[in-house]
Amino acid sequence: MKGIAASRGIGIGSICLIVEHDLSFDGKKIENVDAEKVRFSAAIEKFKAETAEMAENIRKNIGPKEAEIMEGHLAMIADPTMSGEMTKMIEAGQCAEAAVTAVCDMFIGMFSKMEDDLMRQRASDISDIKISLLKILLGVEDVDISKVAPGTVLVAHDLTPSMTSQIVKGNVVGIITEVGGKTSHSAILARALEIPAVLSVPDITKQVKDKDTAIVDGTEGDIYINPDGDVIAQYVRKREDYVRAQAELKKFVGKKTVTADGKEVELFCNIGTPTDAKKAIECDGEGIGLFRSEFLFMDKPHLPSEEEQFMAYKEAVDIMGDKTVIIRTLDIGGDKEIPYMDLEKEENPFLGFRAVRYCLGNPEIYKTQLRGILRASAFGKVKIMIPLVTCVDEVRAVKALVEECKAELKSEGKKFDENIEVGCMVETAAASLIADMLAKEADFFSIGTNDLTGYTMSVDRGNAKVANLYSAFQPAVLRSIKNIISAANEAGIPVGMCGEAAADPLMIPLLISFGLDEYSVNPVLVLTARCIISKWTKEEADALADKVLSLATEAEVVAALKDAAK
Repeated sequence: MKGIAASRGIGIGSICLIVEHDLSFDGKKIENVDAEKVRFSAAIEKFKAETAEMAENIRKNIGPKEAEIMEGHLAMIADPTMSGEMTKMIEAGQCAEAAVTAVCDMFIGMFSKMEDDLMRQRASDISDIKISLLKILLGVEDVDISKVAPGTVLVAHDLTPSMTSQIVKGNVVGIITEVGGKTSHSAILARALEIPAVLSVPDITKQVKDKDTAIVDGTEGDIYINPDGDVIAQYVRKREDYVRAQAELKKFVGKKTVTADGKEVELFCNIGTPTDAKKAIECDGEGIGLFRSEFLFMDKPHLPSEEEQFMAYKEAVDIMGDKTVIIRTLDIGGDKEIPYMDLEKEENPFLGFRAVRYCLGNPEIYKTQLRGILRASAFGKVKIMIPLVTCVDEVRAVKALVEECKAELKSEGKKFDENIEVGCMVETAAASLIADMLAKEADFFSIGTNDLTGYTMSVDRGNAKVANLYSAFQPAVLRSIKNIISAANEAGIPVGMCGEAAADPLMIPLLISFGLDEYSVNPVLVLTARCIISKWTKEEADALADKVLSLATEAEVVAALKDAAK
C-alpha cells in the first residue's frame, strides 16, 4: 500500500494496533454550573500537568526543539480565547465535554481550511488537545506505548504528539497512520527519533491486526503487510543500504557546499520561529534563507509591538552569529488568517488583499515590522524579503517605507544596517514574466516554488481533483524557474530558492544548470542536499537540463530525472 513518506528509512517488525477509544458523551444541559466549572478546571489542570510531563520526556529523549510541540499545547489551552470560550459555554448550561468539543471544533475548522501546511498543523494540535481533554473528562485510559516490545510497528488512525512522547526509540521500528503529512507533528517527531514513518494510508487500521508483520519504507512511502520471504530479504538489503547512505551523509558535516567541479553555493535553512535557528545551526545550515515572520503574529492574541518583533528577530540573528538571516515580511491572507486582524472575507483570498498588498495597505503595521527588522540588522547580517510581488511598484513602495523607517530610527539615535538589502520572493507568474525588470529594483531574489507552482499551473493544491497538476516538474514551472534565475544572473544579483523543490534530489541538478546561488531547505535536509549537490558537475547538469527542457509532460520530466539520479 502507498502513503506519504514522512520519515526516511526502512522498518521491519510486528504490528501493535492502537485502537481509538469511544469518546461519545451525553450532551444534555447541566443543572449545577458551579460543579461543572470545578470539574472542567480539574480536567484542565490534569491536562496541563500531563502535557508538561510529556514535554519534559520529549526534551530528555528527543530534544528541546521537539518539546516545543507539547509546550505549544500548553500555550494554546492557556489562551483565554480558547479556555475562556469553553468556560462561557459551561456557564450557559453546556456540559464540559460539549464545551470542549464545540470550541475545539471551531478552531479546527478555521485552521484546517488553510493551505499552509504549518497552519493546518494547528488544526491537528487542537484536535490532540480536544481528545486529551475528553479522555480526562470521560475517564478513558490510553494505551501505554512506552511498554511495546522491541521490533514494534505502531499502526494508528493518528499518532498524536502526546502518544509519540511515550515512544521508546529502541522498541519502535516503524510508524503507519491513516492521516497526517510531512509537516505534521507526528512526522516531525518520527524524523527526530529517526523512526521510518508512512502516513495517510487509507483505512490501514481496518486492514491489519496485532502481530501482523509489516515493512515500512519511509523513503518511498510504501508499506507491506505480511510480505513473503523474498520481499523481506529485499528490504533487509535496502535497510542496510540506507544505513550506509546515512553514514555517508555524516562526512558532509562542517564541509562547504560545492558541486563536483568545485562551484561553491550557499545552503541555508527555512525557519518559522526564532528558536528554529538553533535547529539550523545543529543541522549545519549556512544561514537562514527564509524566516517566516507571520508566526510572531499568529502566536499572539494581539499585534506584536516593535519591541517584541525586534527581540524575536534579534534572537534569531544572535543564534546565527555572522551568518545571513533573510526575514520575509508579513505574509498573511489567503490561507493564513489571524482573527484579531479582522481580515475581510474575500471571494478568492489567494488572489486578494494578502501579503505585501495587505502590508502596503496598512503602512503603520508594516512600518512597525520594518523598524523591528532594521533594529535587529545592527546585530548581524539581515536581509528583508518581500512576499507575493507582482509588479515593480510594490518593490519601490516597500523600499520607500524602509527609507522612511531608517530616517525615523536615525533621528531617534537607534542603530541599524545602513546598507540592508531588500529583495523579493518570486512566486507569481507575473513576477516571473518581469523578472528582468524586478532584478533592477531588488537586491536579491528568492524563488518560492510552492506558490509559483500553484499560480503558474492555476492549481489549488488542496483540491484533490486537480492536485495531480501541482508539481514543480511541470514544464511550465521549470521554464519559469529557469527564466527567473537567468534574469538574476544577468543582473548580477544573488538568486536563491526557499520552496520545497530546493531540497528535491531530482530538482537539484536542474538548479545547478540554471545557476542557482542559494538553496534554502528544511534544516533536517541540509546534509542530504549538500551530498546531492556534490555529485554533479555543471557540464553533467547542463546536459540533463537540455534534455529535460525539451520534454512535453511532467511524467516524462520525472522519468528522465529519475533515470539520471545520483
